[in-house]
Amino acid sequence: MTNSDHSDWVVWGSEISPFLLKVIAMCRFKQMPFRNLPAEGTFRENWQYEFRRQKLIKGKLPLTWPKMTDMDEFPAVPFIFGPDGENLYDSTAIAYWLDGQAPAKTGTSTLVPDDNRVLKFVISLIDEYADEFGLYMVHHYRWKVAAADNTAGERFARENRAAMGPLHRLLKKFIKNRQTVRMPYLFSVAPEGFRTEQKSKTFFQPPSRKGFPPTHDLLEESYFNLMSALEQILTVRPYLFGDRFTLADASIYGQLNMNMTDPSAADIIQQQAPTTWQWLNRIQSGDFSASQSEGKLVLDDTLKPLLVEVCRVFVPLMQQNYRAFLDHTKLGETLFNEKAFWKSRSLYDGQLDGSPFRTVVKSFQVRTWLDLRKQWDELDKAEVGQLEELLPQNHGLDRDLT
Repeated sequence: MTNSDHSDWVVWGSEISPFLLKVIAMCRFKQMPFRNLPAEGTFRENWQYEFRRQKLIKGKLPLTWPKMTDMDEFPAVPFIFGPDGENLYDSTAIAYWLDGQAPAKTGTSTLVPDDNRVLKFVISLIDEYADEFGLYMVHHYRWKVAAADNTAGERFARENRAAMGPLHRLLKKFIKNRQTVRMPYLFSVAPEGFRTEQKSKTFFQPPSRKGFPPTHDLLEESYFNLMSALEQILTVRPYLFGDRFTLADASIYGQLNMNMTDPSAADIIQQQAPTTWQWLNRIQSGDFSASQSEGKLVLDDTLKPLLVEVCRVFVPLMQQNYRAFLDHTKLGETLFNEKAFWKSRSLYDGQLDGSPFRTVVKSFQVRTWLDLRKQWDELDKAEVGQLEELLPQNHGLDRDLT
């Protein structure tokens, strides 16, 4: 690998994406030099990297990391592009790459410790909860709770000004309306006839969908549960697991940092979880001075409220998604994820803590669940016992659905 300067490595993505925010936080923590495009790019650079991204997605360029499976799909963002043709995607996979292969400065601790399988599992569990279910919550809070005052459209347009020229102004309304329409795909379904109390800046109200139970209350209850759990942890230590910043911290941060720029949602975080708000601001500013490279990581009762919430909503959602995937594939279905959703294919009905929902099978969540189950199955009896002291009864992580 060549020696990299500040301009060699590119993190590609929009600040309105929680996954881009997660990756930027991890790169800053690892002291890896990079530029964020398209926000910091010129017209020529931005189109150069956009063409590179398109070639990668179409299979015309090799993927460096991670290995892609049939159940994965490329996201819109984020990507990391390197000076020697390196092409990376998937925020969680990027954390492992940063630990092992990135051109980062020495002296930083690992994002995913590999010397304790129980700790690694819990970090992975919280990371995937944030990525999969946390996304639903923060997207809902941006486009329902903060629909009238969020500035995501304006910021998205500004980021793309260099690439789009005068046409960048069209992106303001485009992204607002696209993301509002997508709410049911991202688990946020309004009750029939729902209207926001304040005039929304989008053309559309948060939508209901025929035959789909409303999920607003479930998402908002889950958000408040997360705030409460984080506040209990972060009032007694600087990071979720003690004295070191980990992948789990980066994932929770990435999701909630998205709402820090949505005034109505930001007010809720500040009021309900002031310590968490301060924690988010420190990470946003790049201040990792509290993270000690040899600092202790702990698994203790302080984590219980967070793990209870993870097992209340995320674990059963992954189980039901996997069961539905098996059922649909037995019937010969091959289309999943967002393309299937808009064609009303691969749909299934489920419940989370008594709240009904309808959604589409997401194949990438199947891979997520199988990865977690593989980690669980590799634990020995003593390690499982250590974990179960922290987990609620009937947590479901040991359930074989095949």
